[in-house]
Amino acid sequence: MKIIIPAAGVGTRLRPHTYSEPKALLNAAGKPILGHILDNLVPLKPTEVIFVIGFLGQKIIDFVKKNYKFKTNFVEQKKLLGLGHAIYLTRELITEEPVLIILGDTIIDSDLRFIRKSKNNLLGTCEVEDPRRFGIAEVENGWVKKLTEKPKNPKGNLALVGAYYIKDTNLFTQCLKETVEKGLKTKGEYQLTDVLQKMIQKKAKFKTFKVQSWYDCGKIETLLETNRNLLMRKTVSLNKKSRGSLILPPVFISPKAKVENSVVGPFATIADKARVKNSVIFDSIVNENSKVLHTILNSQVVRKKAKINENNWHFESLS
Repeated sequence: MKIIIPAAGVGTRLRPHTYSEPKALLNAAGKPILGHILDNLVPLKPTEVIFVIGFLGQKIIDFVKKNYKFKTNFVEQKKLLGLGHAIYLTRELITEEPVLIILGDTIIDSDLRFIRKSKNNLLGTCEVEDPRRFGIAEVENGWVKKLTEKPKNPKGNLALVGAYYIKDTNLFTQCLKETVEKGLKTKGEYQLTDVLQKMIQKKAKFKTFKVQSWYDCGKIETLLETNRNLLMRKTVSLNKKSRGSLILPPVFISPKAKVENSVVGPFATIADKARVKNSVIFDSIVNENSKVLHTILNSQVVRKKAKINENNWHFESLS
């Protein structure tokens, strides 16, 4: 099985953090988003992992090669023309073996090893409150009848959550080519949902599988929500650099961080080489090589190499 991870988005809703860091490498609960995704995929033992990269893509290449032993391939998406287009760019790397597509900004909290035994195309789904924001699957007698991208009048609330397992790879690449090369756009982009719907129209069969939990990291508020959810599954490990401080779990404090005379938590992440002194931090993420001094932080994300002192935010090199 091959795995494709599209991670070319510039993350406009996460600025200013994504001016200097790819969205997929932003921290949540002590680990980059992409790290959570890839750790969950290691047990699948893929033959190859293909990444679609764009802005600051070299940082993704460096992170993957440093931390994982997958056979990898990196494809650049120079123009952001939609998820369908991103996967279209990988078409020459898709063979007859099954393909699993996992979005690079969504963490799926499910054991996916079962899919290796599936004889069917599969779509990960979850019931949502506002189906107008997602691709929606209509299911009849256990089979997907129709897929619609962000419908104005949705028929059902079963949302696609960013996990697509394709067995019919020949038909898949055929439908990719038809969609992109004929200019078939929805809402100005080439949608993967439309490619899959074209497969269904050509008699491909899809089943759904329920994803227990999935975490969207596309906006500051959802990134913080993801941080909270992931931290609730962790236990705090206190170290010598946290002495003199009050730690209120759940938190993540890197062994390489330094915390002095502060209150940290609940739901706080303090990343590598960050320094916190005389501060109160909760429901926030302090990224690598940052300083937070004499400050109260609530529901904030502190970018890498930032310095916050008495509520005056600015960016400076701390090297």
